[in-house]
Amino acid sequence: MKVYLGKEIRNIGVVGHGDSGKTTLVAGLLHTAGVTSRLGRVDEGTTTTDFDEEEIERKVTISTSLAFVEWNKTKINLLDTPGYNIFIHDTLASLVAADASLVLVDAVAGVEVQTEKVWDYSTRYNLPRALLVNKLDRERASFERAVESIQSVFGRNAIPVQFPIGEEKGFKGVVDLIGMKAYTYSGETGKGQADEIPAELSDAVTAAREKLIEAIAEGNDAYMEEFFDRGTLAPEHITDGLRQAIATGKIFPILCAAGYHLIGTDVLMNFLVEYLPCPADRGTVAGATASGEPLERKISDQEPVSLFVFKTVADPFAGRVSYFKVVSGVVANDANLTNYNKNVTERLAHLSVMQGKSATNVPEVHAGDIGGVAKLKETLTGNTLGDKTAPIVYPSVKLPEPAISFAIAPQSRGDEDRLGTALHKILEEDTSLRFYRDPQTKEFLLGGAGQQHVEVIVSRLKRRYNVNVALKAPKVPYRETIRGTADVQGRHKKQTGGHGQFGDCKIKMEPLPRGANFEFVNEIFGGAIPRQYVPAVEKGILESAQRGYLAGYPVVDFRVILYDGSYHDVDSSELAFKIAGSLAFKKGMEQAKPVLLEPIMNVEVYAPEQFAGDLIGELNGRRGRIQGMDTRGNSRVIKAQVPMSEMLTYASDLTSMTQGRGTFAMEFSHYDVVPSQIAEKIIAAAKAERAGEEVEQEA
Repeated sequence: MKVYLGKEIRNIGVVGHGDSGKTTLVAGLLHTAGVTSRLGRVDEGTTTTDFDEEEIERKVTISTSLAFVEWNKTKINLLDTPGYNIFIHDTLASLVAADASLVLVDAVAGVEVQTEKVWDYSTRYNLPRALLVNKLDRERASFERAVESIQSVFGRNAIPVQFPIGEEKGFKGVVDLIGMKAYTYSGETGKGQADEIPAELSDAVTAAREKLIEAIAEGNDAYMEEFFDRGTLAPEHITDGLRQAIATGKIFPILCAAGYHLIGTDVLMNFLVEYLPCPADRGTVAGATASGEPLERKISDQEPVSLFVFKTVADPFAGRVSYFKVVSGVVANDANLTNYNKNVTERLAHLSVMQGKSATNVPEVHAGDIGGVAKLKETLTGNTLGDKTAPIVYPSVKLPEPAISFAIAPQSRGDEDRLGTALHKILEEDTSLRFYRDPQTKEFLLGGAGQQHVEVIVSRLKRRYNVNVALKAPKVPYRETIRGTADVQGRHKKQTGGHGQFGDCKIKMEPLPRGANFEFVNEIFGGAIPRQYVPAVEKGILESAQRGYLAGYPVVDFRVILYDGSYHDVDSSELAFKIAGSLAFKKGMEQAKPVLLEPIMNVEVYAPEQFAGDLIGELNGRRGRIQGMDTRGNSRVIKAQVPMSEMLTYASDLTSMTQGRGTFAMEFSHYDVVPSQIAEKIIAAAKAERAGEEVEQEA
């Protein structure tokens, strides 16, 4: 394997909505470049980049994978990213390694919800972008309609640099508007035949080229003057001007292809090499010193070594495989580098470049290139490694919090023993997951971007690690509180043969604002209760509050004022006053108008405009309160507050309602009172569950 310098490398994130043909296109590029002897197909499970068993079975990309082609003395690293909303967090995490994005747009559907989302991700990383109208060979495909969709969402600086020859089944080639050459294709070789531009396209091609040249001239005063004088630009100014305009984000070139039948794949790679930037063109990368002071590092072989680990793969055979991008310096095989995040030294043995799941060994990796290494001991995703004498830490990617959690339960004792180790490896691989135990319900919860995301993890646990778990909706963490006040006495008196037990306290209970939790006020004067027994009263109240009153859920947002009581010199004790506090709490709850509280979630739903009305009505049916609606391109963002109990099945329902084009995000907002008719059912169910548990214990 040849070692490439930074100027000979292009790092391209292949992004787009699900089913826009990203994996098929990457397979086509690999075949056109001679990397694969057989064209991989998603339907057959033979593509290089969708190699995971779950991806092959579901026929969708679940996590980003790497591939590369060697074309025109240049190495093109391709990051094949997920496009479905459930898995798109991995696209955000992986684009940090790219130097440009190739945004795929379906020639039939146009710009879709996730197209806009990956565009926003590219903007976040300040990546130059090219757009590819793909699947032009499909029925009802239209380049003109797709371009209109692109320009309406992303602006008029999205300009075609290619023009299709034919459409739908008649799509057979592309016209290069820069060089004014036509390329036609026959068979599935991916190699176009240079031809004259068809006469019937002459007017359309000329008009499209004039728009392109005018857009290039607008970004440069000297070019604009030349354009006004000559009505056009010199060929070298067209290429140089376009290259500069793409790098600065002034032009987003639109290309066309049909990845499935390898139409336009060679011309596409020519364009990627010629017009998209190499890593060094992007200048410097922002980082920080160990103390947090801002620091930048130039992307150059001459700088001290530093690399950023952007992805971890838990391979059952090779162990932990770390994908990294070399930001500066040259990383040599068997190098010892310092992990700045954990202050440990790692040895990078067997450096490689990744072709799907296959690793090709290389002696060194230069600044700007992407590589892989197995079995680093401490290094995880988001860590920076480098020369110990020149430390720098690059910022890790902040992923959205999980939208939904599910309860998981091991199905056997053996599964329980293996679960912790297996989940630890999976959590290293997918940093968007959360695994924790709910302190109230005692359930183990696995949080992810949606139901399908969690189901994939459960399936992966079984396939990779032979761990079987049952998946179920989590219990809703209800709370209880009071709406009224109470003034009660708790008195515990028990006489036995020896010392008795005596504790007596008088308390007032009153509600507090939401989120205040609990407040204990000691107003004892004159020693009615000795000072050493006061904490016992508070402890008794708190323990009873944790056990609940209405349905066994913790009582929150109330104040207790201890104002009087009595004691016995011999029979009083901490235990007696703890029991007295507990009795007083129970009496107080009887008087203080107890109610049930439920968690309310802030929900944002993203979907095409045509679904907005139905989605608002559906959220209202879930007891939601609509907070507002925004427009983003062709999509609507509906903001609402909805009870958590109503959102447990929302992911699958939203998918059905929007034909898979809707997504949502959810986070906790506050607790609010449950309507009485619903509260009655919850309380009855809780009492029945407790009664069943008591019967089991007696048996």
